[in-house]
Amino acid sequence: MASDKQILANCQSRIGYTFRDQELLRRCLTHSSAAETRLRSNERLEFLGDAVLGLIICQYLFESYPDEREGLLTQLKSRIVSRQTCAQVAQTLNLRPLIFVGRGLQHIPESVLAAVVESLIAGIYLDGGQEAARTFVLNSFSEELTYAQPENLQNFKSTLQELTQRDQGLTPDYVIVDETGPDHAREFVVAARIGERSFQPGSGRSKKEAEQRAARNAIDSLLQNDQQPTAAARHSDEASNQPQQQNDETDDTPNAENVEE
Repeated sequence: MASDKQILANCQSRIGYTFRDQELLRRCLTHSSAAETRLRSNERLEFLGDAVLGLIICQYLFESYPDEREGLLTQLKSRIVSRQTCAQVAQTLNLRPLIFVGRGLQHIPESVLAAVVESLIAGIYLDGGQEAARTFVLNSFSEELTYAQPENLQNFKSTLQELTQRDQGLTPDYVIVDETGPDHAREFVVAARIGERSFQPGSGRSKKEAEQRAARNAIDSLLQNDQQPTAAARHSDEASNQPQQQNDETDDTPNAENVEE
């Protein structure tokens, strides 16, 4: 079993920041079930870290999307500054085995993982300042920041369902094509399927994210096909033009044969 000193060293290696105050780092990783008092757990740090995370993300979005309105920026922020996202970051950094918990806590839920990430943000902020905290957040949340873009706010699964039910009377379903990576950093590959037809898969760090990307690929494919005339339609257009040319050369009354052509 790793010593406390080794656990702290592993944590600093994974988050890419070395604490000057090692006791502060230990408190960031300490759940209330393993603390002498709740004030010696990471609860207060979690409170501060949530605010620091919100500030950093708001500044990032404000600077990255100067032409977007406040409502859309708020939507983007809500996607990133969430318990689910913080828990995902904790899993990516493999922080679960580094959390100090009491013996009564047999399983570490997502809420505890999220709290540790927020506590670490607060700890880095107190130990190294806002710029150090900003560096940690932008690095650790990089994939979430990449995906949380204005064009990704649309619920592509709902849009695809509306399209397929309207045009084909079918409801799409989603098939997991592949799963890769360790348990703390799984990558899912999902394909949308409509009837017997499957579309280009989408990937993500959660099934929900992969399904959204798969739905978007299906929508792109369907819309692209709608914009391209079929061979029958092109033939029909050519046929409708040909009699007119013949009519100009002969008489003004098309015969039945010319109309059918």
